[in-house]
Amino acid sequence: MATGQIFSRTTQALFYNYKQLPIQRMLDFDFLCGRGTPSVAGIINPGSEGFQKLFFGQEEIAIPVHSSIEAASSAHPTADVFINFASFRSAAASSMAALKQPTIRVVAIIAEGVPESDTKQLIAYARANNKVVLGPATVGGIQAGAFKIGDTAGTLDNIINCKLYRPGSVGFVSKSGGMSNELYNTIARVTNGIYEGIAIGGDVFPGSTLSDHVLRFNNIPQVKMIVVLGELGGRDEYSLVEALKEGKIHKPVVAWVSGTCAQLFKSEVQFGHAGAKSGGELESAQAKNQALKEAGAVVPTSYEAFETAIKESFDKLAEEGKVTPVSDIKPPAIPEDLSIAIKSGKVRAPTHIISTISDDRGDEPCYAGVPMSTIIERGFNVGDVISLLWFKRSLPRYCTQFIEICVMLCADHGPCVSGAHNTIVTARAGKDLVSSLVSGLLTIGPRFGGAIDDAARYFKDAYDRGLSPYEFVEGMKRKGIRVPGIGHRIKSRDNRDKRVQLLQQYAHNHFPSVKYMEYAVQVENYTLSKANNLVLNVDGAIGSLFLDLLSGSGMFTKPEIDEIVDIGYLNGLFVLARSIGLIGHTFDQKRLKQPLYRHPWEDVLYTK
Repeated sequence: MATGQIFSRTTQALFYNYKQLPIQRMLDFDFLCGRGTPSVAGIINPGSEGFQKLFFGQEEIAIPVHSSIEAASSAHPTADVFINFASFRSAAASSMAALKQPTIRVVAIIAEGVPESDTKQLIAYARANNKVVLGPATVGGIQAGAFKIGDTAGTLDNIINCKLYRPGSVGFVSKSGGMSNELYNTIARVTNGIYEGIAIGGDVFPGSTLSDHVLRFNNIPQVKMIVVLGELGGRDEYSLVEALKEGKIHKPVVAWVSGTCAQLFKSEVQFGHAGAKSGGELESAQAKNQALKEAGAVVPTSYEAFETAIKESFDKLAEEGKVTPVSDIKPPAIPEDLSIAIKSGKVRAPTHIISTISDDRGDEPCYAGVPMSTIIERGFNVGDVISLLWFKRSLPRYCTQFIEICVMLCADHGPCVSGAHNTIVTARAGKDLVSSLVSGLLTIGPRFGGAIDDAARYFKDAYDRGLSPYEFVEGMKRKGIRVPGIGHRIKSRDNRDKRVQLLQQYAHNHFPSVKYMEYAVQVENYTLSKANNLVLNVDGAIGSLFLDLLSGSGMFTKPEIDEIVDIGYLNGLFVLARSIGLIGHTFDQKRLKQPLYRHPWEDVLYTK
């Protein structure tokens, strides 16, 4: 066990198991104290490497993340404190690994409930190698104006109220982390403040004892008096009694052992800590307080009188000139986190993204304001979800059913089309699902499946301007533009596309109006007079029928319809639909365990 000071203004720590808030609190304390370097040198997050961004005052800094204790210790040889935020299941193993690093002197174990047999092994190893263990079940410790562990001393407001940003003259040790905060406040009110404060932890076998730290405080010149807060259970306080009796402690000790109310209960009482349970008369708070008083410590008559006892002891030292007055300083203001400042209404911050279709901030996600539970309870289909996320409104059932029909009819068109071919080749190259899917999707454009929007644009413009099919087709010809939605490599007047017929039949049965589709059919009749394969294809059918859906439903204004067509909503239907087929082709090739594809030589014309 160390015999003197264990922290300083240059102390740095390794933080095990990334926890953003306690690390940020340590860095804020560093800035408050005017430290030049952050007290957290590195973070250990098993299985992860890289950096974590945190704040050091106004400046954003990147703290290295290491995947192992050994790697972190090697990378940061000056970091000699290990702060362990592992769970009780793994805290012992990681703490032992840290103690075995030659650079680590102090290990703080935050978890409670660490198996006692494991704790005993840690204690034995630490004592044999002159190292310090705080905990298990500790909040840690603090050296005022220099260094603090994790959440020690609580919020910044509490730290400032307790004047922990600069050193005082009192050494304090307690079993309880929560009560430490209370005593930091008490000591700040009646003395010049804390020099060092330690919470040893509330488990039955703490890694270091009250007397270990009191003896350390006795050897630190800046500590002029010592305050001890014990509790019923165990016999740790008796080692302090022996040290007092043997004259090993030369500074005033003010002590109180909490738990005197236990005698009011007829049965044995277990307080919050595992070790706070009296196992007999000697372990009672009354017996310990009496023993400490007889050994020479200042022991008040109750906890309420503890503050007065601390004040009187400090005042006596001051009168004797043994305490050097501490000049108070004004600590720098810690910049407030933007998220906190926004919530409190102190600042306005511009947003970076606007979203009008979904919101996941409440109890459940909403699509266009419709809660997920409503979507399920009302039996919405995929078409309904598309109507909410794409069009921001609930369309009539015939509309959402038509959307689903489009998706089903366009889901796949065999393995030979360009998109499916690309996907198959990529899948056979051993690539993952997303890569295979994207390779197929990237072929979608004006020549493959990308004509739905153009068909809708041109049919709408021609119909709205009152052009006859002759004027429309011949006008497009003069511009050198093929009519989108007209023409097919295989289908013809005598071999109609069944998909087009199904879409037209559905629209005739359900749509209030099919004026755009009828216009597209008139255009088809004219183009068929030119060539047998210039039929209305599935792109033209979907494009014209979607115009009828938008205008006939009565739910869209003319500017909204123009915007939907202009943005490219309708091609989105083909992208969504064909993704189903491309995914199917990917799975098909992988299921068949097909080898790498190589195009046959005989299918290539080699020429100069």
